[in-house]
Amino acid sequence: MITIQMKLKDIIEKIMIPESKAFLNELDEMIKNNSSSEDDLEAKKDMEYFLEELQTILKSIDNNQINNKEAEEIYEKINFILEMHHNEHLDN
Repeated sequence: MITIQMKLKDIIEKIMIPESKAFLNELDEMIKNNSSSEDDLEAKKDMEYFLEELQTILKSIDNNQINNKEAEEIYEKINFILEMHHNEHLDN
């Protein structure tokens, strides 16, 4: 049986972390090439914090510190973020 915690862990590990790391790598390249703006530097800090938060969620799932309701709320927020991101790319 697939639980909401398993679905949440799956979406974090397979989508959110890889995509966040890829974006962080892009920002690092821009910084390295001196083509970054102040917004890019701020985005890097935000992305690093976001990755830490995702890791914290994974640890909480592994330690059974998140109940079904909390997992469902987080899962819905992540799906909303992914949907917004997808729609932004469709508009461009």
